[in-house]
Amino acid sequence: MAELPKSGIRKFFDIVAQSRDIVSLGVGEPDFDTPWHISRAAVTCLENGGTHYTSNLGTPELRQAICRYLARRFGAEFAWQSEVLATVGVSEAIDLAIRALCSPGDEVLYHEPCFVSYAATIRLAHAVPVPVETRAEEEFRLTVAALERRVTPRTKALLLNFPCNPTGATLERADMAEILGFCERHDMILLADEVYSELNYAAAASGDGAEAEKLPSFAAFPEHRDRVVLLNGFSKSWAMTGYRLGYACGPEDIIDAMMKIHQYGIMSAPTLAQAAGVEAMDFGDADVARMRREYMRRRDFLVGALNSLGLRTIMPKGAFYIFPDVRSTGMSSEEFALTLLKKHGVACVPGGAFGRCGEGYVRMSYATSLEKIRIAVERIAAMLRA
Repeated sequence: MAELPKSGIRKFFDIVAQSRDIVSLGVGEPDFDTPWHISRAAVTCLENGGTHYTSNLGTPELRQAICRYLARRFGAEFAWQSEVLATVGVSEAIDLAIRALCSPGDEVLYHEPCFVSYAATIRLAHAVPVPVETRAEEEFRLTVAALERRVTPRTKALLLNFPCNPTGATLERADMAEILGFCERHDMILLADEVYSELNYAAAASGDGAEAEKLPSFAAFPEHRDRVVLLNGFSKSWAMTGYRLGYACGPEDIIDAMMKIHQYGIMSAPTLAQAAGVEAMDFGDADVARMRREYMRRRDFLVGALNSLGLRTIMPKGAFYIFPDVRSTGMSSEEFALTLLKKHGVACVPGGAFGRCGEGYVRMSYATSLEKIRIAVERIAAMLRA
């Protein structure tokens, strides 16, 4: 524990908490409130006495809703009785999966830049984190060629997150098929963190209604279903971060092992949150579409503005982050972020917080209003002039 670093995001935002007049492009949390009809389902559950434990796996109603949603939106099929586990956010689902699968010394591949918890969570299970670099020249897409260079006989699993935090990179179905083939060749489990799956702008362009094209998912390949564990949740799609609700779907033996750890450490996901989750999955498509359109509007403005200022920024195809290249300023990522914060009142996250290959970049979140984003751009321009 003494050797485990604290989150590079939270460490940086301790400084933000002590500052005034800050425009934050940092925290990866939707600025929208949870749609009221979803929160109302939690209120109704409370009014009806829904304040007791549920099954360790989650309520039957939620697990059935998850299966309906995954079949409708992704074409993925799971048995609600035995292949679905409700968790306390996706973070718990990731932790459970790694602990259930890994023995001490097993290696877990994961891509960098990546969400800050990946390496730490792997180490907490006494496994060995093995980063696989992704590059701006390839739009930060994970390639099989890069994976092949890092795999060893001790590799047990591959953990990945697409659409990606912090780069906004996505994968197409063809990419997914190649990565699944890689996992088959090397007999490893794929842990697919798809918490930003609804914020896939290229896929969503086909439409938002019931007849829209299915969104891409690693869980939608029936021939590989025995080696895929899908990790997803409600925080990003439906702006439900405070509800702390996620889920895992996968082979029955793996879900059963994850449930044992969950059973002894957590008991069950929050009852009120599970009631809200049913409402979100069955009746929340229009809410997701509305928020996604607004994110796209903000993304287009921010990427265009930064490129016009000389900070090379790839147009992200998913999530709600951009990852501009700040090396042209001659500053390190941390120097850039601290200068921007302390002298100009804009918060972003140094790219090094997301892995060594994130150095030279910063993460900016556009999960804040367009008005605030315009102010942030003006301040960034002032910093670059200075």
